[in-house]
Amino acid sequence: MLPGLEAAELPADAIEVGRIADAWGIKGWFKVLPYSADPEALFSSKRWFLLPSEKGAKTFEGVGRLKIKEAKTHSDTVVASAHEVDDRTAADALRGARIFIAKSSFPTPQKDEYYWVDLIGLAVVNREGLPLGQVRELLSTGPQTVLVIDYEVDGQTQQRMIPFVAVYIDDVDLVTRKILVDWQPDY
Repeated sequence: MLPGLEAAELPADAIEVGRIADAWGIKGWFKVLPYSADPEALFSSKRWFLLPSEKGAKTFEGVGRLKIKEAKTHSDTVVASAHEVDDRTAADALRGARIFIAKSSFPTPQKDEYYWVDLIGLAVVNREGLPLGQVRELLSTGPQTVLVIDYEVDGQTQQRMIPFVAVYIDDVDLVTRKILVDWQPDY
């Protein structure tokens, strides 16, 4: 295991939130490429779990836990420092590592705010009770987010897209795992 990384188990609720891009400066800081435009989970959690890069040189094996001292926004990215990562060489050894954070460490969303990961897999039903499919992924189109929904027609998987905006989304119920929409199957 690398200096600064403790061997660990990946939490059952771990979510991949970014990766380490490079060393930053000479005092052990590193640059992070977050997967979210609003990387609050990176700022709120003091324990990051790392897995080696899927490609390229692997500088460590298994799961490592990093104790974060500080994470902050810098220009168009995030930079962070960790206990026991004291110099550029140690930070550089983390390059490419995938960052996971326990979902239980995420900040609590406000009313009518949802983490994308919570919406994936939810059933989508319209006001008439017709099933429209299941959320496969979400896309950010700039001004809005779009639900990408898979549904079956004659054994073939098809896709429909519904803007994730209040005019079309009536309710999101994470308990019953359903999204109620004002949308018709032929749109």
